[in-house]
Amino acid sequence: AAALRFTADGAYGVRLGVLVQSLPEGAVLRFYGEQGAGAMEVRASELQDIAARNARGGADDTSARTYWSPDFSGPQTTLEVEIPAAASPAAVRLSVPRLSHFTLAPAQAEQAFAQKVGESGSCNVDATCRPEFNDQSRSVARMIFVRDDGKSYLCTGTLLNDAASSGTPYFLSANHCISTQAVASTLTTDWFYRSSSCGTATVNPAAVRVTGGAALLYASATTDTAFMQLNSQAPAGIVYAGSYFGGVGVGTALAGVHHPQGDLQKVSLGSVQRYSTCVDNSCRSSNADDGTFLTLGWQEGTTEGGSSGSAAFVTFGERRYVVGQLLGGTASCAARDGVDYYGRFDTSYRTALRRWLNPAAGL
Repeated sequence: AAALRFTADGAYGVRLGVLVQSLPEGAVLRFYGEQGAGAMEVRASELQDIAARNARGGADDTSARTYWSPDFSGPQTTLEVEIPAAASPAAVRLSVPRLSHFTLAPAQAEQAFAQKVGESGSCNVDATCRPEFNDQSRSVARMIFVRDDGKSYLCTGTLLNDAASSGTPYFLSANHCISTQAVASTLTTDWFYRSSSCGTATVNPAAVRVTGGAALLYASATTDTAFMQLNSQAPAGIVYAGSYFGGVGVGTALAGVHHPQGDLQKVSLGSVQRYSTCVDNSCRSSNADDGTFLTLGWQEGTTEGGSSGSAAFVTFGERRYVVGQLLGGTASCAARDGVDYYGRFDTSYRTALRRWLNPAAGL
């Protein structure tokens, strides 16, 4: 066994970009933060599968073979390499040419700000204060992922149920967040990342981080859809959100559950203003037949960076269903008359998603 420790002063999370050229059969890479904290490990066979999946997704050889570790909410991450006793150390060929870290001034590192708590605008509504959205809250996760530039990014995603209620961890977010398999492989998700009680700035102690990345099943800019299957099972206590592919009309009340600025989970309430078509970050008004986005105005709350990919929910009776995911828009706490654009789930469902969510229905 061998161990290498990487430290980034002033960072509250360090992810290692490990380029794996070869490992002997039975080898294990293990990652951990401060001594005594929990560790995460990945086997050589799993790394081979991830590299093959990335390559099939179009990644070049270096990107395909680069495995991004999780971070451990501190300035240190240790990589430990363990090989079987009979294996030759010469069979280990790996390097760590890249790091991705979340950096703050050292004076801030001990503050709650380091967990992104309190960074969102003051008009946002604490999800814990709206218990009627508890089921939706438990289906939504904060996303952290690494792009080809080596930088880490935040978005929001939602766990989706399928027609068979199979428990398969299908996960919906935005194409502008994750559009390639190489990036999907870096995904970590934070579940139950909300306040411990209404109006507080403390993190729910039940919050759970899931590593392992995801398989990207479908990505489209037409509706800004990224549809994935998590490689690790979602934690106990989550809810698989239902989805509605019948379409919703202008004036329909919708709700968003999301992580603005990566903050603790928030709820926004609004309604459909019109249909739109969005291309290259430019959106124009359209109609129900041609528009691939729903344009929402907000009565309570708003969205911000980090909210991207989050679901909009429609209410039927006592149940709520996903009808779209967030591209972005002009809404903010400072622009209460701004609007946001959500890719239409009914369009992406008919185009592709029913292949996984309801295969018995055919294409």
